[in-house]
Amino acid sequence: MGRTAYLRRILAAYLLPGPSQLTFWHETPAVNPEARPGELGPYWQSFAEKADYPGPFDPEGIPLLDYRGRLGLQYNPIAVAQYGLGNWNLWKRNGDPERRRKFLLAADWLAARLEPNPAGLKVWNHRFDWEYRDPLRAPWYSGLAQGQGISALVRAHQETGKTSYLEAAREAFRPLLRKTSEGGVLHLDDTGRPWIEEYLVSPPTHILNGFIWALWGVYDYHLATREPEARDLFDRCLDTLRSNLSRYDAGYWSLYEQSGTRLPMLASPFYHRLHIVQLRILHALTGDPIFKDFADRWEGYSRRRLNRLKALFLKSLFKLCYY
Repeated sequence: MGRTAYLRRILAAYLLPGPSQLTFWHETPAVNPEARPGELGPYWQSFAEKADYPGPFDPEGIPLLDYRGRLGLQYNPIAVAQYGLGNWNLWKRNGDPERRRKFLLAADWLAARLEPNPAGLKVWNHRFDWEYRDPLRAPWYSGLAQGQGISALVRAHQETGKTSYLEAAREAFRPLLRKTSEGGVLHLDDTGRPWIEEYLVSPPTHILNGFIWALWGVYDYHLATREPEARDLFDRCLDTLRSNLSRYDAGYWSLYEQSGTRLPMLASPFYHRLHIVQLRILHALTGDPIFKDFADRWEGYSRRRLNRLKALFLKSLFKLCYY
């Protein structure tokens, strides 16, 4: 996809009437007040709007995202996992069996769609090209997909007792322990600290929201299995976040990633709100005040109109200049 085609796709998603993939992604981020740290119960974010995604769906009831243009309708494993987790939350809240059915439908799809990559590690592939800094050519996989798929599968195992869900989660966890050069989704920086990468590009961009969402999958996997490797990875990734959160602070807004470009890639208003929610959840999970401190600071940034306007302008400028 060339630059012109990429810009057409972005404009179509934002400006043309009707649903697009953004219809699914851009819900209002919210902490799930019913989730309890240390318990594999309701998922950490509510995903209530995603649970009520209006479609389209395939004939089996699996959500499809409309990427418009030549990409059209596509399965996205991250969306399937989040749709399932949103329905799981509503099942746990109100006991509606239809919510349980939708959750298990998503979990079954995830368990069936794990497939080996060239290194023999089981991943969820995206089967469409995606234009990022470096074009991602199908099939491509993601640390974010691995983490969120695990979060759904371990809850399906807890709900049903079926070992097939836990076995699939174990397979999905293995790429989180392996470096990207070995077929995994983990990058070790110059200090030896691990990053779970949403997009596997070189040099890596360390997308903040994707790292945190994937990290919750590691946490959930440890709750389900008590495997020491999972706890160790979770603790090491927390250390990465503690040591690098200041790099995502622009002094008036948060950064989406570490782009390595002269002009930094600021978070959109949606992702800035998501960062705040994610940090509040990390504070609840760990008790570490650093996550609350940054959440409070970034929430303060968003209350200032000048900050919002500046961030929106510079975010748009970044898109025009880079990707």
